Amino acid sequence: MMPYWLKKNFNMEDIEYMQKILRSFHLHTVCEEAFCPNISECFTSKTATFLIMGRYCTRNCRFCNVVHHKPETINPKESDMIAQATQNLNLKYVVITSVTRDDLPDFGSSCFVNVVEKLKPLNVKIELLIPDFQCKTEYLQLVANSGAQVIGHNIETVKRLYPKARPQADYSSSLNVLKKLKQLNPNLITKSGIMLGFGETQDEVIETINDIVQTGCDILTIGQYLRPSKEHLPVVKFIDPSDFEYYKSIGIKIGFKYVESSVFTRSSYNAENAYDHLESKKT
Repeated sequence: MMPYWLKKNFNMEDIEYMQKILRSFHLHTVCEEAFCPNISECFTSKTATFLIMGRYCTRNCRFCNVVHHKPETINPKESDMIAQATQNLNLKYVVITSVTRDDLPDFGSSCFVNVVEKLKPLNVKIELLIPDFQCKTEYLQLVANSGAQVIGHNIETVKRLYPKARPQADYSSSLNVLKKLKQLNPNLITKSGIMLGFGETQDEVIETINDIVQTGCDILTIGQYLRPSKEHLPVVKFIDPSDFEYYKSIGIKIGFKYVESSVFTRSSYNAENAYDHLESKKT
């Protein structure tokens, strides 16, 4: 039985409105594909995280609800449709993420760049949440210098649990993605996220937070893992809200510029607030 703090209300009217707009452009959001608990809150504020390169992923992470299947053909008009939807919804901050496309020669990096190019004339802030591109420098270079203000890559869980939760990924390689992004563009704001509840220990969480900040990462998100279905990894523990506050204090203390940490925090949750906070520090 889920604890009381995991109850959340949904506004179906706003969800249905956003879905109607998105479907009219044949677009998908990770909000829907991943069954994000914040979908109502984000759609109410007309915020969405666009999922590019189709709905099917070439990897099969054991916590993720995005479908592992033979990938779809890239839609050459996808970036134009995202730009049009952004205008129609009057969005000011746009997050772009994707399935992992290990089948593509450049792992989909050029698709991210194409979307950024279409969004630039709209005067919106752009955040990319990228897969690892197999840590190839030339493809990380493309997105690092694309013009996006923020680029994130999630570590997701502690090192010990990687073979169980992310069997086709590598903990050290993911850390190296964050490190390379910062080296390739020191002015870039970088971001990462982890989920709790897989069975990690407190020491392992703190070790992971330390590993991420050492890459030069600016923003950290920490949230509760919620099992999408019986086919996915079970929740070992529902983390108390006070523990999220504790990990937030640790993150700030060791050097993150912004930490979003709560039961319902997800990668793009309050993304614009984090960006604005860092920009205000500059001025």
